[in-house]
Amino acid sequence: MLKGLRVNILLLAVLGNLAWSFSARANFNGKLSVEIDGLKNKEGQVCASVFASSEGFPSDRDRVLQKQCIKITATPLTITFENLKAGSYAVAVFHDQNNDRILNSNAFGIPKEGFGFSRNPEIRTGAPKFSEAAFLVAGPNTNIQIQLKYF
Repeated sequence: MLKGLRVNILLLAVLGNLAWSFSARANFNGKLSVEIDGLKNKEGQVCASVFASSEGFPSDRDRVLQKQCIKITATPLTITFENLKAGSYAVAVFHDQNNDRILNSNAFGIPKEGFGFSRNPEIRTGAPKFSEAAFLVAGPNTNIQIQLKYF
């Protein structure tokens, strides 16, 4: 009986430590570094938006979790986002050549400026779904690479 009690106590201690370590990891604030490559020139700036759900992805400014626009100083260019909780995110990026903070398009809705998405999904007739661009932030540092596309 004493041996069985020791095994149960040991098992509870191990399970308690596992549960604590998982919850401690889930409560971190992670950093996301987005490397943007494929810029066709250094004019203007690059704007990146982080979305935490499919609502509004990829262009609803009111649904963006975090966003930044930075002047192009080098290629590839890296934009860093701080304080992201563990979870699923998607990033939309565009090369804002005229500094108006809008992805300009022609009369047919085809972008005139470069753009890209996390996980670099294939672009067919429109923007990808959140699920096609989503990636997981599950540690203190997450690095992704986005290749810009131009039409």
